[in-house]
Amino acid sequence: MKNGKSKRSPVERELHKIERKEEKLIQSAKNQNASSGWKSKLEGKIPENTLAVLKKAFSKGFAVIFERGSVLIEKTYDRDSIEKDFQIKDYAMDIKGGRKEIGRIQSGVSKNNILNTAVTTVEGIGLGALGIGLPDIIIWVGVLLRGVYETALKYGFDYDSSEEKLFILKMIETAMLSGEKWIAAEAEVNQFILRAAHAVPGNDEMKEQIEKTADAFATEMLVTKFIQGLPIVGMIGGAANPIYYQRIMRYVQMKYRKRYLMGK
Repeated sequence: MKNGKSKRSPVERELHKIERKEEKLIQSAKNQNASSGWKSKLEGKIPENTLAVLKKAFSKGFAVIFERGSVLIEKTYDRDSIEKDFQIKDYAMDIKGGRKEIGRIQSGVSKNNILNTAVTTVEGIGLGALGIGLPDIIIWVGVLLRGVYETALKYGFDYDSSEEKLFILKMIETAMLSGEKWIAAEAEVNQFILRAAHAVPGNDEMKEQIEKTADAFATEMLVTKFIQGLPIVGMIGGAANPIYYQRIMRYVQMKYRKRYLMGK
């Protein structure tokens, strides 16, 4: 067994680690209940139309950002610098392909994640203290997609294409699901990674995926966004923003890392 492990390249060992994480996540999803007791009780006290309003807000947020928000997001980081940095690190990977080279790519991704988490914390708690819940959604979506876009660039993937945007929507939807729904969505994400070529999605397919992603976000964040809309108490709901951000980014980073390494 030891001999078998020693024959693995650094890339193969890293992919094996990712596969083990995926297996644990699948096992965890199989054991998940649809909803925890306290959350179900709170959901029962929230007005019926709140979920529909929340879905609409998330759907609008994703649509606006994907249609014309990327240019604004790119003003918050140096895309050209990130792409050049990746080219240098990727070249080192092609020449050496060792643990150190893999680690350098991953460390660059982690640094940006810390900064964006801090932004979501300040934004969520600050607006929550004022009792601002729904209007904060488009800001939060913007910060989230900034993190996703930076991750894509740091692993050498261009997020401008319709195919990549669809993949991003699928990933962040999956990160917000649980149980059997998560398992099914996880399989779709992995199928995308395994395919060498992808059909260009039409407008209807993009709209459908935006709705599915918005539905997953609204359903999962219903309680926290409702609480965030209440003055003073809203700070508690707003404090959940960085928690959800980290949850999504852990999944997104794992999938981009897997996709990058599978190309080596």
